[in-house]
Amino acid sequence: MTDLFWLTDAQMARLAPFFPKPHGKPRVDDRRVLSGIIFINRGLRWRDAPAAFGPHKTLNNRWKRWSDKGIFARMMAGLAGEHGEQKTVMIDATYLKAHQTATSMAAEKRGRGRLIGRTKGGINTKLHAICDSRGRPLDLFVTAGQVSDYIGDRALLSTLPDVDWLLGDRGYDADWFREAWKYKGIRACIPGRKQRKKQAEYDKRRHKRRNRIEIMFGRLKDWRRVATRYDRCPKVFLSAIALAALVIFWL
Repeated sequence: MTDLFWLTDAQMARLAPFFPKPHGKPRVDDRRVLSGIIFINRGLRWRDAPAAFGPHKTLNNRWKRWSDKGIFARMMAGLAGEHGEQKTVMIDATYLKAHQTATSMAAEKRGRGRLIGRTKGGINTKLHAICDSRGRPLDLFVTAGQVSDYIGDRALLSTLPDVDWLLGDRGYDADWFREAWKYKGIRACIPGRKQRKKQAEYDKRRHKRRNRIEIMFGRLKDWRRVATRYDRCPKVFLSAIALAALVIFWL
């Protein structure tokens, strides 16, 4: 029992405003079920859930139902909205390996809607993220592995907070990209691609702080269900990432 994860009363109080209203029969104890869901997502199969959290079917059903409604993503977005960042944000993307359970039946469905693609590193999904100057994720977006970083940037552009600086790697070096941030009053600190005829100027000292988003990705991948995608449904997989971000950085 002592090695199990349990949400505290203070943590439950922060999450409670995002819970959906029960209809009809009251839900099973929220604290027990959510604690079990978090414990499983860190590195177990549903059938291996400890008895202290109740039947694994109850945990799995709540997980699928709330993931489909976007509850976990709203929890993460709601708490991340309290970030208070005014100076610097960082943008980057990373690959997450897709397990065979997530890629099965791809031929039947022709892979559409799964957000799973093939790259040099194999079959995977790409996670795009924006984080603050402390390395805490502010917004998340998933695409198929072969999709350009620019696609993720377009999706995250509208949710960017009002800050002074944006840090990114060479993968985001494009004139339209820099103009888009400039239009929002944000200065881009991004090194130019080597094939540029005229290299873009950037603050090298400031750019070194970008390692914080790499550290953030590393901490997220400590969770088994984030580092390896087991879920066929991309909405459920994004919920697993949002849940990890929520517990690691915002609770």
